Amino acid sequence: MSQKIVPNIWCTRNADEAGEFYADALPRTTAETSARYPMELPDWQAEFAGRTLTVDVSIDGFQITLINAGDEFSPNPSMSFMLNFDPLMFDGSADDARAALDETWARLAEGGRIIMALDAYPFSPHYGWVEDRFGVSWQLLLTNPEGEPRPFVIPQLMFCGPVQNRSREAASFYSGVLPGSGVGFIAEHRVQTRPAEPGTVMFGEFRLAGQWFSMMDSAIALDYTFTPGISLEVRCADQAEIDEYWDALSAVPEAEQCGWLTDRYGLSWQIVPETMGALMERPGAYEKMMEMKKLVIADF
Repeated sequence: MSQKIVPNIWCTRNADEAGEFYADALPRTTAETSARYPMELPDWQAEFAGRTLTVDVSIDGFQITLINAGDEFSPNPSMSFMLNFDPLMFDGSADDARAALDETWARLAEGGRIIMALDAYPFSPHYGWVEDRFGVSWQLLLTNPEGEPRPFVIPQLMFCGPVQNRSREAASFYSGVLPGSGVGFIAEHRVQTRPAEPGTVMFGEFRLAGQWFSMMDSAIALDYTFTPGISLEVRCADQAEIDEYWDALSAVPEAEQCGWLTDRYGLSWQIVPETMGALMERPGAYEKMMEMKKLVIADF
């Protein structure tokens, strides 16, 4: 099954550099330029004429797209990527899985920022949370090979700031929008852990269109939340599907542009045709896209 939901990371003029870095730093990872800007652009975008527009990064088969753009947006830890180092990925060797985790941690931490030190925690014998030099957050953990298998990469949504304590509500809402979805395991905050209230989500899992995601309500007061720095691109089969997801998710009309929308929790989505790559190769397609709010396939 192709990946229906693809995280997109906004890069400040350095998507090529970031792609090369991830291909070298992360195990089983490749990166390649997937689209370029047209040679003729409006004045406000002229610096990007002919340059890379997007870079596709494949991490053990999980795709992330890097968007090469200006400094309008940037990632933050409200969305991070969990990397599950399961010994089963390394012929059952916990030592090899741990060594691969340590090597990946060292690369991601170069020029980055440690959010949670690499150490033993109640939920994992070896875990750490790091923000890399490009502002992207990664959670690395050594998993139990006897547990239920999980993908190597799982995006995690941290509900904080203006959407503090709304992760369970959000996961339920998203599950009602996309088919093949549902809320799974949830571990609750048992006591008040400011600003997380008792009964809110310490860690939870849900699936959207068959893909794994995780969620948490922050136990630390934070003043940021989701931004277009990391968005979720949904690849749609036809116009009816685009219309359905757009109508269900869009909650901030002034944020609608070029197939982008913002939902009721501040999370950014891109609702696009699954044939977007081919459509963008048509003359004038980029200009048409920039003029639209919701993408209409017939207009291409």
